[in-house]
Amino acid sequence: MAALTGMQIYKNLPRSNCKECGFPTCMAFAMQVAAKQKALGDCPRITDDAKNSLADASSPPMKLVTIGPEGKQFTFGQETVMFRHEERFHHATGVAVRIRGALTEMQVDELVAAINRADFMRAGEKLAVALCAVEVDGYADPAGRVQRIAQNCRVPLILMGDNPETLCATAQAIPGQRPLLCKATPANVEFLAKLAAGAKCALAIGAGTLEELADATQKAKANCVDDLVLAFSDKNTSETIRQLTIARRAAIKKNFRALGYPALVEVNADSPEAETVLAATFAAKYAGIVVINGHEPWELLPVLTTIQSIYTNPQVPNAVEAKLYAIGSVTENSPVIVTTNFSLTYFSVAGEVERSKIPCYISVVNTEGLGVLNSYAGDKISPEKVLKTLQEQKVAEHVKHRKLIIPGLLPIFKGELEDISEWKEVIIGPESASKIPAFLNSVWK
Repeated sequence: MAALTGMQIYKNLPRSNCKECGFPTCMAFAMQVAAKQKALGDCPRITDDAKNSLADASSPPMKLVTIGPEGKQFTFGQETVMFRHEERFHHATGVAVRIRGALTEMQVDELVAAINRADFMRAGEKLAVALCAVEVDGYADPAGRVQRIAQNCRVPLILMGDNPETLCATAQAIPGQRPLLCKATPANVEFLAKLAAGAKCALAIGAGTLEELADATQKAKANCVDDLVLAFSDKNTSETIRQLTIARRAAIKKNFRALGYPALVEVNADSPEAETVLAATFAAKYAGIVVINGHEPWELLPVLTTIQSIYTNPQVPNAVEAKLYAIGSVTENSPVIVTTNFSLTYFSVAGEVERSKIPCYISVVNTEGLGVLNSYAGDKISPEKVLKTLQEQKVAEHVKHRKLIIPGLLPIFKGELEDISEWKEVIIGPESASKIPAFLNSVWK
């Protein structure tokens, strides 16, 4: 089916220019839909008749898939570009921790508890394990185990197994949980598709080649399953990346609907370090879910941090509000630290101040989301702007001293600030946020 033009889409819109979609005109919205940057349903006034006549050709090139019940859902897919700088990536890769079939019930309970508490704060954003991948083959009571995990785990489930009957039994044991069934093959796709359709579950499909995978997704769709996931293993890293890239390009650039679904990669490595590297690599190269064994913070954080970086919107400054922040139980004798409003800079400074156990004021200068060196190079920070910020935030009213700590990367500001302001003792701080605790404990008396 040929892609619709903007004019064809426009003719089916209300043409009221209501701006409720976020665009100034219906034509502008239609052009975004034609370019696969927006979904037709994003028009709040579109009629059902128009949706039905245009839905197939105007829908995004990659299906949006939801796993899990209301209240603990994971949504991924609906990506529209090959490269982040073209627009942005929309739905961050989910990390799924595998629960192996060989574990005892006590070990399973411990691992579920570890998954439940595996969330971290970085740059003001919560990073967490998104899914629990349960192996259902190889033990006596898979349905009972899956029921127990579903009841106790805070995240949705992936049911993983090679036996279609076992997948069927475990999916039916947790009605309403809407797990991802992983995985169908070309040989059993029709059987599992009927199960997935009846249970309203998403279905992951794996195959040896992309051609076989495309044929299998078409069979699943013919059996009324729309929420599909392309499943890959990491047995050959370069080949997996090649297949992920080809599938993504076929969907986004060629509008090839048979591969227009998000991807899952099962990671199996010889060491936790290798697993971390592979998981981060596949997250960067189009995996919507990465399934790993590691659950310790030191194993999870590098992967989660990589995903956060990849899925940060490059078109929006990653900034915090430029204001005076109080960290800890501040007093009139607390230090005053100046920094920029780049999120990572601010949260790094704030985190290290907390670690120092010395309550501080942090005066954040609006540098349009740039870090210290970039803001200096781009003329977004200067002694005059620092002084103006201090005055606007009325920092001098909060402390009785006139000592000011500036970033260690801006020592050139010291003399001018002391000359033009009431802050007569300007202290050059450390160049790295990690050195703030030692610095405060040695310098601030």
